[in-house]
Amino acid sequence: MSIEVERATISCSTCGAKVTELRRGRCWGCYTKWAEMRPVPRGASCVVCEDRRRENLRMAELHRRSVVFCHICAARTLKLAKVPASIDGLRRALFRERRLTDRRGDGLERRVFPRERRVGDRRGPPRADATGDTNPGFVMPDFEDVVLEIQDSDIESVEVTQVREKPRAAKKSD
Repeated sequence: MSIEVERATISCSTCGAKVTELRRGRCWGCYTKWAEMRPVPRGASCVVCEDRRRENLRMAELHRRSVVFCHICAARTLKLAKVPASIDGLRRALFRERRLTDRRGDGLERRVFPRERRVGDRRGPPRADATGDTNPGFVMPDFEDVVLEIQDSDIESVEVTQVREKPRAAKKSD
């Protein structure tokens, strides 16, 4: 994809600068601007994490192909020492699910009150006893049998605000 020479003799096709290396016929400055301005196709998603938020997506080159990445996956791919040849290999290299395996070794328990903290899945389905309130431990009493009777004397008359067209100024006549 890039052409290299020892002396600055190649000119950029965009700005005309004399450089030692071209990327797609452009110097690195022009290539970077061009790469950032390329539009992302409609309905695209990141090839690694499948993020579909359009403002997070960008086009990047991977093994001479243009691929859609989100900003995080593109940055993490650039930091890899060796980029895998396939998309599946790239997904495996960037996959970061720490909860799949137990990372604790056979070391001593260093907590004052040792207990197992990893009981159950934190992201499991909601408990059956949850009532849908913000606090599952708080249950509202059932008020279905309460009846409020209102007498005519309890009702106040309230003025109603009305929106009307602004009156036009009358023309002065002689």
